[in-house]
Amino acid sequence: MAAAFEIEISPSLALLCPAFTLEGLIVRAESAELQAAIASLCAELRAKFRDMKISDVPGVQPVRGTYRALGLDPTRYRPSSEALLHRVLRGQDLYRINTLVDALNLCSLRYLVPFGLYDVEALHPPVVLRVGQPGEGYPGIRKELVNVAGRYCLADARGPFGNPSSDSDRTKITLSTRRALVVAFLPADTPAEHVRRIVDGTAETLVRYSAS
Repeated sequence: MAAAFEIEISPSLALLCPAFTLEGLIVRAESAELQAAIASLCAELRAKFRDMKISDVPGVQPVRGTYRALGLDPTRYRPSSEALLHRVLRGQDLYRINTLVDALNLCSLRYLVPFGLYDVEALHPPVVLRVGQPGEGYPGIRKELVNVAGRYCLADARGPFGNPSSDSDRTKITLSTRRALVVAFLPADTPAEHVRRIVDGTAETLVRYSAS
């Protein structure tokens, strides 16, 4: 059900982008089992890190470093994984979107890695990871405009559609999605064994909650 997907990465970028597609999905509005798993992990994270600055949480600094490599302030442009963790440690619940998006948020918190999630039918390959050009951006999910100038962005033949902080409305996951592209944004020096563990664990989790 999961198949590797090739993304071209511009030279010198401080990121790995392991990617895979999932097919035959049935995306549902919600799952009680999934919400229980999210609640359990959130409680675990609050207990473990409640007396710690978010910047000291293991795994946060390597991802921040990928932003600093472009001269970006990661506390201003938060990686999506850190934004989720920040919300959890403040005692707030995660947004509920659908089973596929919610399951990926679970994985993002579990591994403290930002992910991108896209409806394959809305993509126009080839897909590349590059730095956004001046003036580039896209209508975001619950956002009028996501500016990607000088920032990492995924782009297809129609232009940018995603980055490690916020994805586009054009490629978002809906209840009609049957094929999805999953992208992990990892520091370039992430050990291969850790990359495999993240990819395999994420694919298994997404299939569990959104498989046919």
